Amino acid sequence: MQEFLLVIHRDLTSANPTPTPEQMKEALKPYQEWIAGIAAQDRLVAPPKRWDADGRVIKHEKKKDQVYSGPYAEGKESIGGLFLIKAKDYDDAVEIAKGCPIIQYGAIVEVRMAVPVA
Repeated sequence: MQEFLLVIHRDLTSANPTPTPEQMKEALKPYQEWIAGIAAQDRLVAPPKRWDADGRVIKHEKKKDQVYSGPYAEGKESIGGLFLIKAKDYDDAVEIAKGCPIIQYGAIVEVRMAVPVA
C-alpha cells in the first residue's frame, strides 16, 4: 500500500462561502462517519486536521522574499483539511476521496501520492 495525501479545498473567506456554514454543519456527521470508515479499514495513516483561513504565502519576487496574507490572495479556495490514507494506487485513493460528503456542497478533494525520500 502507498500513502496518499487528501487535501480538502473549500471557500472559507468570501462573503458567500461554499459550502455555506449551514451545509458544513449538515455534512459534519457524514464526514465524521466517512473518516471513521477509512479508519475502520486500517487505511487512515494520519487523522484529519483543520486549518485556519488566514495563513501566509511566501514568494521570491524582485530579488527578495514577499510575504502575503492568506493562502490564496486572488482566489476563494483555502485548505479546509488534510490527512493521509493508505491505498493500493491512485484509482483506489480516488475512490476513497470520492466518498467525501463535502464534495456535494462544492468542496474539492485533491489526491497526492507520497513519494519516498531517496
